[in-house]
Amino acid sequence: MSKFTSDEIAELNEKLKTPHEVLKWALDNLHPKLALASSFGAEDVAVIDMMTKINPKARIFTLDTGRLNQETYDVMDEIRKKYNVNIEVTFPDVEEVTEMVRVNGMNLFYDSPENRKLCCGIRKVHPLNKMLDTLDGWITGLRSDQTNNRSDATKITIDEQHNSMIKINPIIEWTWDQTWDYIKANNIPYNKLHDKGYPSIGCEPCTRAIKPGEDLRAGRWWWEGKSDRECGLHMEHNK
Repeated sequence: MSKFTSDEIAELNEKLKTPHEVLKWALDNLHPKLALASSFGAEDVAVIDMMTKINPKARIFTLDTGRLNQETYDVMDEIRKKYNVNIEVTFPDVEEVTEMVRVNGMNLFYDSPENRKLCCGIRKVHPLNKMLDTLDGWITGLRSDQTNNRSDATKITIDEQHNSMIKINPIIEWTWDQTWDYIKANNIPYNKLHDKGYPSIGCEPCTRAIKPGEDLRAGRWWWEGKSDRECGLHMEHNK
């Protein structure tokens, strides 16, 4: 349950203007029961740079689905070495994955939206929920212009999807260009797939480079056509 009321959260969203101010408040009030959920995309590495400058012991965890790109593992190690941080890696339940693949095949996600959501659920959502059960708050690299589902998110929210814990979105108001300006200005390691036309990076079989003019999330689950392109980690936002 949240330690803060909705009125207190609303007041904080008015008072805290910059990502640094948001992260400092979160780390001062919730560490060590607070962690960044990182997929090591551009937004996440920018947040890692900010939070480790505020508190070098700030916690970072990642969901290793077993289907990630090698470039994702590469940037994980680069970040770990540059910032001298311990990255807490979570994995899906072996029995759940084994049964899913036995029944539906290795590439089940291409067969139907239901199968894709099943795979995301077992490989990502279940491990996330298990980790969040140990925390009082979590940090994301969400930006409001990524999808319609994220457009009304605020810097600090009460996350009704996860037992009313605190959810921190420090760069929710940033643009894609602002994110990259920060990465370049601070010489932050980033996933090299970004240089190959991948603005959004998930599992290897479910992510492709985008074409000129396409939406930044068009490379995620592209075979499903137009959708919110969400995996279930961020399905609700509450002010």
